[in-house]
Amino acid sequence: MAEILLFEALREGLQEEMDRDPRVVVMGEDVGHYGGSYKVTKGFAEKYGDLRVLDTPIAENSFTGMAIGAAMTGLRPIVEGMNMGFLLLAFNQIANNAGMLHYTSGGNYTIPIVIRGPGGVGRQLGAEHSQRLESYFQSVPGLQLVACSTPQNAKGLMKSAIRSDNPVILFEHVLLYNLKEVISDQEYLPSLEKAEIVRFGKDITILTYSRMRHHVLQATKTLVYKGYDPEIIDIVSLKPLDLGTIGISIKKTNKVIIVEECMRTGGIGASLRASIIEHFFDFLDAPVGCLSSQDVPTPYSGPLEELTVIQPHQIVQAVEKLCQN
Repeated sequence: MAEILLFEALREGLQEEMDRDPRVVVMGEDVGHYGGSYKVTKGFAEKYGDLRVLDTPIAENSFTGMAIGAAMTGLRPIVEGMNMGFLLLAFNQIANNAGMLHYTSGGNYTIPIVIRGPGGVGRQLGAEHSQRLESYFQSVPGLQLVACSTPQNAKGLMKSAIRSDNPVILFEHVLLYNLKEVISDQEYLPSLEKAEIVRFGKDITILTYSRMRHHVLQATKTLVYKGYDPEIIDIVSLKPLDLGTIGISIKKTNKVIIVEECMRTGGIGASLRASIIEHFFDFLDAPVGCLSSQDVPTPYSGPLEELTVIQPHQIVQAVEKLCQN
C-alpha cells in the first residue's frame, strides 16, 4: 500500500504497461525530455529512449494520425493532448479514423490507441483551456470514453485502456492531478464499461463522474447530517453507459439526479437522462434531476468561473427538493 498523487498513479500505470509490453509507445507535445506538461511521463525519455517516447511538433491532427497508423501496424500508442481542448484540432483523425477504421476495414485492423490528457474547468485557465470534450466525442461510433476520478481508478483505467484493442479516450481532470490516496500494490484492471458504487444508500441515486465525484461527496456530508441517505455512483464509463448498475440503484431508490461538469446542452447528462427515462421510467417517483455547467464559454474571472460550475451547496438543495416530492 502506498499513498500517491493522481498524476503519479497515471505514471505508474503507464510505466508498468511500457515495461510489460514493448509495443506500448507514447507521443505528444513535450512528453519526452520535458516530462509532460503535468509530469505524467517524467523520466520516460531517459528510460525508454526517443523511439518509444516521441516529442512531436505542435501538430495535433498529424501526430494523432501517425499514432492511428502505428496502431494499425501493431504498436499500442498513447497520445497525450497537452490540454484536451487542443485535441479538437485532431477531431477528424479521432472520429473518422480511430473510431471507424476497424469497421471500414471489415475487421482487418484494430486500433488499440489511448488518447489521454488534462481537461475540465481549472482555475482561471480561460475558455479555450477549460474544455470538456466528453460531450464532443460521445456520439462518435467506435470510441470508448472513460473518466478517472481517484488515483486508484486512474492507474487501473490507464492499464485497462492500454490493453484494450479498442480506441479509448481517457479523460483526466486538471484539478485532480494532486489528489492523494492510498492505493493497493496489487494489480488492478477495472472494466472499461462498469460504473463504480462510491456509497450505498436508499433515498436517492446520485450519478456523477470526474471532479464532480468529490463535490458530491462534500455535499453528502451535509445531506447525511440532515438525515438523507444518498447512493453515489461514479459512472466512470461515459460510453458505453453501465445501465445495469445504474438501473439496479434506481429500482431501489426511485429517485435520481445527475451531477456533471459538462455543459447542459448535449452533455453526458443529457444522454444519461434520456437513457434513464427510456429504460427505467416506471421506477421513478420524481423527475430525473440534472445539474450541469452553464452553456457559456468559461470566464477567466475566478468568481464568474465558479458561478458557471455546479457547487456542493447546489447539490444539497437539488437533492432536498427531489426527496421532498
